[in-house]
Amino acid sequence: MLIIIDENSDNIRLDVFLSQLYDGISRSKIQSAIKSEKVRVNNDIKKSSYILKIGDKIEFENLEEDKILKIEPENIPLEIVWEDENMAVVNKPSGMLTHPTPLEISGTLVNALLFKYGQNLSDINGEFRRGIVHRLDRNTSGLLMIAKNNKTHEYLADMIRNHNLTKKYHAILKGNYPKDEDVITEPIGRHKTQPHKMAVTPDGKESITILKVIERYTEATYVELTLVTGRTHQIRVHTSYKKCPVYNDTLYGAGTGKVKTEEQVLQSYYLKFAKPFSAEIIELEIPPDEKLAKVLAYYKNRRV
Repeated sequence: MLIIIDENSDNIRLDVFLSQLYDGISRSKIQSAIKSEKVRVNNDIKKSSYILKIGDKIEFENLEEDKILKIEPENIPLEIVWEDENMAVVNKPSGMLTHPTPLEISGTLVNALLFKYGQNLSDINGEFRRGIVHRLDRNTSGLLMIAKNNKTHEYLADMIRNHNLTKKYHAILKGNYPKDEDVITEPIGRHKTQPHKMAVTPDGKESITILKVIERYTEATYVELTLVTGRTHQIRVHTSYKKCPVYNDTLYGAGTGKVKTEEQVLQSYYLKFAKPFSAEIIELEIPPDEKLAKVLAYYKNRRV
């Protein structure tokens, strides 16, 4: 299997990354596999303590020979916003995992993609992530790029790594955001005591979010957010740090608002990028999803 490290997986130990990938295998067994040279990074042997960087290529044999998980195609409806022979852009619904995990192998976007495209998907990042170049959190909806072949996958990965695309989100924030426009530059790393969370931390990676207020309500703020970098949970961490977490984001301190929704009210609504192997610029925008529209409707007559 070959996996290329992206912004969501950099700056962690090699053995920790593989432990997360193979949830059912002990850390010691993974460390033993690394020591036995069953794992290579950039075609070199590395120690378990090696800190992964964006662009690192990890090659390894199956580390769980007695339990090979097969990802099955599933006939799950997909909203294809745009596509050509090399890639597609889908509108991922809230509540759907982007790709399977060792504990959850059905109902994901990858299962749906396998049904629609079969083997016409990139496999650079293995069977669990066929076609997946970047991710959205389970309860974040919106635009997601899919690679139909490995050459396109590498093109899109380079574009993301070099910040040569524009990604914008809409969100409802809890409370009254203090500025009409803001550039949040706090570094983000893994939470020191809760590894399933990210946090603003002095030794974290550079993280830049541009925020613009669209409308203010008595208890919430409707904002547009542009990602300059793409750290895991970046918008959720940055807005929480500013004491205005994403509405209904219980993981990052928002609690449950008066309008009940399935977790955070956050949508990737806009993408602008160069079409692979072409000078043509593709610009895509989608309307508010059901969750965002529901909260906006509630606050319509509660403007500041």
